Amino acid sequence: MESTRRSFYSAVIAGLGALMTAALAAPAAAYLLFKPRSQKQSDYVPVADLSQIAVGKPEEVVFRRTRVDGWRVVNEKSTAWVVRKDDQHVVAFTPQCTHLGCAYHWDDKENNFLCPCHTSTFSIDGKVLSGPAPRPLDRYVTKIDQGKILIGSEILRA
Repeated sequence: MESTRRSFYSAVIAGLGALMTAALAAPAAAYLLFKPRSQKQSDYVPVADLSQIAVGKPEEVVFRRTRVDGWRVVNEKSTAWVVRKDDQHVVAFTPQCTHLGCAYHWDDKENNFLCPCHTSTFSIDGKVLSGPAPRPLDRYVTKIDQGKILIGSEILRA
């Protein structure tokens, strides 16, 4: 069989097309077939000393948490409203209202949480007192370890 210039160029073009296809398919196959390297993260993040929180008075605490999202590791700042019930029990509420996700605050005069967006109010234990909020405040899983308040990554929805 005689090789012509046309057949040579056809073979080169086909070879380059195969190389480009392999270059594009290899990362896609790796993404679909291999799990990302998991970085072992602690499920709980320390947010405050138990002694710093007064019993029965909500405190907004700011903390940093590391979140793994596929291959991306994100270190983000978060907040929570922590209520100390006694020496062994604390509750930590997520900072968003359950109506439309606005940030609420503690109203000392009225002794409740107040969302300024649509005036939903919540009791100190997170229950809806008034307004359009459809359910109580969401909570973080919490535990106390050696005098430190730890917040878990799991959110409990009522």
